[in-house]
Amino acid sequence: MEFDYYKAPEQKVFDEIKAASIKIWKTYDDTYGYATEKIDKIKDIENVKDNAWYMVAMFDHINQGKLCDSVSEETQLILDKIINQ
Repeated sequence: MEFDYYKAPEQKVFDEIKAASIKIWKTYDDTYGYATEKIDKIKDIENVKDNAWYMVAMFDHINQGKLCDSVSEETQLILDKIINQ
């Protein structure tokens, strides 16, 4: 089955990506509201179209690696398709 970038993933995959993304943003220094701004952009985001991949794209490659390390193996396989396009 071919991967469709614009099709939303399963809800559990989306929820994992969202929770892990928020967790990573919470590790940032929030002196000037940078982390809060990022968290606010994704905390209410819904699982439609490419919103999951939008959250992944917010990170540089180092944090994308951290994201992959903090999700299930199933979600890692899907993220690998996104990150290594």
